[in-house]
Amino acid sequence: LPACRDSKLFIKDLHFDEVPVRIYLPRVPSASKRRGVIFFHGGCGMFGSIRCYERICRYIARKSDSVVVSVGYRLCPEYKYPAQTLDCLTATVHFLKTAENYGVDPGRIIVCGDSAGGTFTATVCQELVNRRDIPKIRAQVLIYPFLQALNFNLPSHQKNAFTAFLSRERAVHFILKYLSKDCSMKEAVLAGSHVPESMNLKYSKWINPELIPEIFKVGYKPPLPTSFLPQVHEETKELLKTRLSPLLAEDAVVCRLPDTCIITCQHDVLRDEGLLYKQRLEDNNVKVTWYHVEEGFH
Repeated sequence: LPACRDSKLFIKDLHFDEVPVRIYLPRVPSASKRRGVIFFHGGCGMFGSIRCYERICRYIARKSDSVVVSVGYRLCPEYKYPAQTLDCLTATVHFLKTAENYGVDPGRIIVCGDSAGGTFTATVCQELVNRRDIPKIRAQVLIYPFLQALNFNLPSHQKNAFTAFLSRERAVHFILKYLSKDCSMKEAVLAGSHVPESMNLKYSKWINPELIPEIFKVGYKPPLPTSFLPQVHEETKELLKTRLSPLLAEDAVVCRLPDTCIITCQHDVLRDEGLLYKQRLEDNNVKVTWYHVEEGFH
């Protein structure tokens, strides 16, 4: 669908290296180069579109007087994982290289996304930490992001297991669908049977209910031990790669990430992933702004 008309914005549909984008440029001339915002929409990599997020992107562009680029990455199942992440990466690199063509200061570009868009944001920032041929991303904004598929028994998973819109079971169902995996493995993944003990031990320093502040652990009960299922692990290994689980990235990567804003919601199965990433970033001396929506849900 074409963009809506807006009295305060020029809105154009373009392609950044074959990736469709919609760009929102403030109409009022600016004495200096503006800030840039790259936006990745949510939807588990399967739903959503530029058009669905039209109002949000127009709002961000108007309120922050920034040039906003909304990325229309390809969706699965028509386009298999990781096409979605690669499209986001391609569009980001293109904009960083060409920002001045749109009146944007290349040193003042942030990447932003909600839900799966938050996953793409975290992944893109991690994959670009070693690039020296393009400007550095100034900051990342993660809005109730999905950040790990190692443990689906954190306090927020228990507390919000049956919350409307995104239940614990539905979250795992969508992830398996996104990866084109057999959804009959859902119960095994929910129980944690897809993770070998060695990996649980390795990552317990980063993903552990003990790291969640006590205020968020009211009523939490540690899950019963489960058996490791090698066949499920073999089928779902992508779940434990940093491209899908950026919370598992090594400190050498995390310490080089840009300033970060994390937004979490109280009634959200993914709440604790945002809290754990906040802790990891702070432990690696990355500046973090955290905003918690007490009455919010996914």
